[in-house]
Order: sequence, then C-alpha cells, then structure tokens
Amino acid sequence: MQISQDTGKEIVRRGQEIYERAIRAQVEPEHKGKLLVINIETGEYEMDADDAAALDRAKARFGRAETFTLRVGYPTAYRLGRRVQV
Repeated sequence: MQISQDTGKEIVRRGQEIYERAIRAQVEPEHKGKLLVINIETGEYEMDADDAAALDRAKARFGRAETFTLRVGYPTAYRLGRRVQV
C-alpha cells in the first residue's frame, strides 16, 4: 500500500502529537536512544534499544495499523550519510 504525501504528513502530525501529549514525559530521559513505535489510532507503543525487536513487537501487536516511529530524545529515528570531522 502506497501512502499519499498528505496521508504521510497526517501520520507524522498525529504521531508527534501523541508523543508530546502522552508519552514523552514517561520515557525521556531514561530511555534516550531507544526506538519507539506508536500506534497512531490507539496511542499504544512498543519501545526497545534493539530496533528490530521494537518493530517486530509492534507489528505483532498492532498488525496493519498505521504507526509512527521515532528515536527517543532525537529529532530523527535514523541518520543517512556520514559526518565529516575536520
């Protein structure tokens, strides 16, 4: 299933809103760096230091529900490329 750009933006908006309203205070800073997967319909989430474990549990628990993924304490879940130090 391909998600339209508008639908993708709505998933991000809802995921960030749920995180800020209901989850952030419970997980930061004790779980900084862990991957968090939020079911944007229910607000339930899975979290683990092992990315694959978090994603596998979320898939098993939420099925085909729309989810939003973030890395606790960071602006993005992953960084592409490399950092050049001078």
